[in-house]
Amino acid sequence: MKVILKQDHDLLGDDGQIIDVKNGYARNYLIPNGIAIMANKSNLKSHEEITRQKSRKTDKVAADSNKLADVLSTHSFEFIVKAGEDDRLFGSITSQTIHELLEEKGFVTVERKKILLKEPIKSLGEHEVEIKLPQSVIAKIKINVVKEGSDPEEKVSEEIITETEKNQEVNGKIQTENNSEVKAEEVNIPDENQDEINEETKKETE
Repeated sequence: MKVILKQDHDLLGDDGQIIDVKNGYARNYLIPNGIAIMANKSNLKSHEEITRQKSRKTDKVAADSNKLADVLSTHSFEFIVKAGEDDRLFGSITSQTIHELLEEKGFVTVERKKILLKEPIKSLGEHEVEIKLPQSVIAKIKINVVKEGSDPEEKVSEEIITETEKNQEVNGKIQTENNSEVKAEEVNIPDENQDEINEETKKETE
């Protein structure tokens, strides 16, 4: 007997699928328990209309999921955490904490169990996390874990200052070397020129 499944079934198939089963199994179990209906002419006509409606709905859900994935990919979600001197976190970032931050930022449609985090995040820096959206659309988000009390802008400024000081030191050494060369040239007067100078000085004295 052909029947139309009214719900997903682990062994038989998905909701709306038309399958062949034994008459007794259909009449005594599937149909009485609301798992399936007979695939007669009337039910098949209704099934076709329902299938069209589901298809339109599925397309819309897929389009919405793709839009959401695009928006999520442009965001970087920051966690400010406590960490030791060796930058090891006091605790970890879990799918639950990520879900709470997403809700706080307005992404309330993301389910916690759909956040595909293999293991809790236990290190500083940037991490990529995948989220499974409806219609199997995968969104990728950036999680940035920052140590409490650290200021990335201040760190950049310190690096710039340090680099500037190094450049000044190098330039100072070059200038010193150049000055030394000039002095050496001034002191090192050729012998023939020195003889002329001595002769002129002797005439002036006389």
